[in-house]
Amino acid sequence: MASGCAPPKLQEYILTEKLGSGSYATVYKAYRKVNSREVVAIKCVSKKSLNKASVENLLTEIEILKAVKHPHIVQLKDFQWDGENIYLIMEYCAGGDLSHFIRSRRVLPERVVCRFLQQLASALQYLHQRHISHLDLKPQNVLLSSQSTPHLKLADFGFAQHMSPWDEKRVLRGSPLYMAPEMVCRQQYDARVDLWSVGVILYEALFGRPPFVSKSFVELEGKIRSSKAVELPAGSRVSPECRDLLLRLLERDPEQRIIFEEFFTHPFVDLDHMPDAGSLDKATALVTDAVQKDTQGDFASALSLYCRSLEYFVPALHYESDCRRKSAIRSKVTQYISRAEELKALVAKGNKADFEQAKSKRGLLREMSRDKPQLLAALEMASAAVTQEAGGDDSVETLHLYQQSLGELLPMLAAEPQGRRRVLLHAEIKSLMSRAEYLKEQLKMRENQKEATSVDQDPFSESIKSNCSLQ
Repeated sequence: MASGCAPPKLQEYILTEKLGSGSYATVYKAYRKVNSREVVAIKCVSKKSLNKASVENLLTEIEILKAVKHPHIVQLKDFQWDGENIYLIMEYCAGGDLSHFIRSRRVLPERVVCRFLQQLASALQYLHQRHISHLDLKPQNVLLSSQSTPHLKLADFGFAQHMSPWDEKRVLRGSPLYMAPEMVCRQQYDARVDLWSVGVILYEALFGRPPFVSKSFVELEGKIRSSKAVELPAGSRVSPECRDLLLRLLERDPEQRIIFEEFFTHPFVDLDHMPDAGSLDKATALVTDAVQKDTQGDFASALSLYCRSLEYFVPALHYESDCRRKSAIRSKVTQYISRAEELKALVAKGNKADFEQAKSKRGLLREMSRDKPQLLAALEMASAAVTQEAGGDDSVETLHLYQQSLGELLPMLAAEPQGRRRVLLHAEIKSLMSRAEYLKEQLKMRENQKEATSVDQDPFSESIKSNCSLQ
């Protein structure tokens, strides 16, 4: 179909503006003629432009879209055909695609990227469980439900395939900038190519451009064939979790690349705390247990449960669209944060006593480790972390000291022979792990507290904020 032609006619729909076009399909915005005047997107595929391969791709796309139903996968409502075209009647996404969203903002804040990534990962987990690979993941194929409160919708399954974990392919599919190295280099590939593409999308969302911008396919292939590890742009500031995931996704060797199961459970993806209809129920269950422990005087357990409940209350705030319910949740969250701060002060007093009790054993262990310089150095690092925390420094740097010392002490414990020093070392490591976990909870609570008060300041909540101000 030439771009200048009038939209085709369908009995039940009025086709209006053109939303986009490709090599064998054009997508139009359309309205259902009767009843609700529902808005849809209609993908019109010209029969003349189809060859054997594209017919197979189209049939697979229809088969897959008919079978899948997920909040972050664009819905196929119906398909029809006439003498000239095949029509896929799709869910309409008013927010355009992710590529335009990124370009209009140049780069996206990490917390917005994280929320988008959760939604994309949720869709991919659903597909992965059904052995479906998309094989053309790119920002242009990720649609946004609206402009004001956008939710991702994975679209365009024209290259998608049913692929078991052991299936390997050689056919080039997708768009060069987002293709995995094994596909670009025409090697055998499997479902892991989708993970590379996710890495490229994540990189582009954070930094405004893909990692391998090239003027030609030959130049792109040369960059991808390079053995040099992918690097983040100079001066880029991302969290350690985000950096770790990005570099593990953009691992050229598929055998070294992060696997799907690790991707879905990665701390930066954190699907368990993705905003959804169950977030508030999970938060409420945890806070109920927290109140019970609080009443019983078990302040340390109560504090931990309050902190964990906030990890679900914040997603619940993001998910809730009703202004009054949102306000009620925020009011409760403020109340629980206030009680958590009170408990933190009570627990801190108990911690000081624990620090004093452990000091003599820690000193004895260091004395017994004089003959092992590496062990002694790791224990000194742990002592520095304890001293910083005891002095009121509950920063990320103190947590990193704990984690670094534990990273060195754990292998030493495994190699330590039976005896008094092993017993003391085991007890010290348990204590350090407990301190690190406590500190991690406090840092997370601080982060959630900050986010809970600023939910309405992000791009996902602007329309909710304006609606509330009118009431």
